[in-house]
Amino acid sequence: MEDLKVIKYDTSKENFLKQVKEEAEGYFQRGEFFCSEAVVQVINDVLGKIYPDEVVKLASGFPIGLGKAQCLCGAVSGGEMALGMVYGRVHGESMNPKMLEKAKELHDYVKTEYKSLCCRVITRQWSGDNFQSPERKAHCVEITGRVAEWVAEQLVDDGKILLEGAKC
Repeated sequence: MEDLKVIKYDTSKENFLKQVKEEAEGYFQRGEFFCSEAVVQVINDVLGKIYPDEVVKLASGFPIGLGKAQCLCGAVSGGEMALGMVYGRVHGESMNPKMLEKAKELHDYVKTEYKSLCCRVITRQWSGDNFQSPERKAHCVEITGRVAEWVAEQLVDDGKILLEGAKC
């Protein structure tokens, strides 16, 4: 997406990433969005709403591992969609090499941190609780925040979001 407007924030990188993480976590914690939706919403927000708010609808089938199938972690799905907001393409455009590079990096980050990308595996200790325990929700809220933070950090490091006064 070559016409992406670079957004400037008057804050440090550390504060910006903390705000992104907390906002994503808050959406999930308050029950406003699930994992995938929260990541897409927050990244769209920090990019200056480059897409209408309805873009979050694209992420609505991904929570709890693809529609409660407990397969691919919804936060990862949302993170990949958020990366596509910046590095993705439309019909007739060449693939931006950063798209697949960043997609794999997110995969590798989550795999390293949680030993899996599978919702069922990541939440194994709460198996059978049907997402009822506060501990499981807290675990998923944390993953959601960390994925949103990771995506935002990539965008800062790549110059898609500028932070004034930041020590990047």
